[in-house]
Amino acid sequence: MNAVVADITYRAMLGRKRIWLLVLLPVALIGMAALLRAVDGPDEHTAVILMKTFAVGTMLPLLGLIAGTGVIAPEIEDGTIIHLLAKPISRPVIAVTKFAVAASLLVVFAALPTFIAAYLLTGAESGVAYGFTLGALFGGVAYAAVFLLLGVVTRHAVTVGVIYALVWEGVVGGYVPGARKLSIQQWAQSVADHFSTSPFFSTDVTLGFAVPAMAIVTVGALLWAGRRLRVLSLTGDD
Repeated sequence: MNAVVADITYRAMLGRKRIWLLVLLPVALIGMAALLRAVDGPDEHTAVILMKTFAVGTMLPLLGLIAGTGVIAPEIEDGTIIHLLAKPISRPVIAVTKFAVAASLLVVFAALPTFIAAYLLTGAESGVAYGFTLGALFGGVAYAAVFLLLGVVTRHAVTVGVIYALVWEGVVGGYVPGARKLSIQQWAQSVADHFSTSPFFSTDVTLGFAVPAMAIVTVGALLWAGRRLRVLSLTGDD
């Protein structure tokens, strides 16, 4: 990991309008949880539904898209990546550094708000807050790697990422039984289910499959991104 590259990337992500995209969804999640708590009081069933459908099902992949593609895709699109690639820094190190920044942003803007929202609705009951927080954490890491890779391999990373997040993760992975084993969202829910004893929550994907799958996808995406950067032309052309 390179501290200079990380600093530049954090400045780019937190100093532009992208910060508002990162903040909007977690604020909405916490706001809904607070409203539901005020109206109905503590409700474990409601908390599970909100965490599954919004926190992990909608917010996490969209924030993963914003952070994962945002740390590198704009630099490739506008050509400023050539200045970074011209430096005596290993391309894999650049990829890992960009990934670390994206993953850390997802910890702050996805995992932490998930805990706050779930805790508002359930406290420590049944481990719902802790389970979904860990699910968002592990899932966020995988999303960061996958969307970083998209940002490197295609100039249409956002478009492809939206299709992936909404169609595959939201529809196919959520409702087609056979496809659930290939969905990061479902892997994240598997982690959440393992650490929760809530009777309102269960998953089809086992933890023994989900964790290795997330590890393989994360490492594989990083290796691919690093290799892709090695052959990326300094002129900015693929």
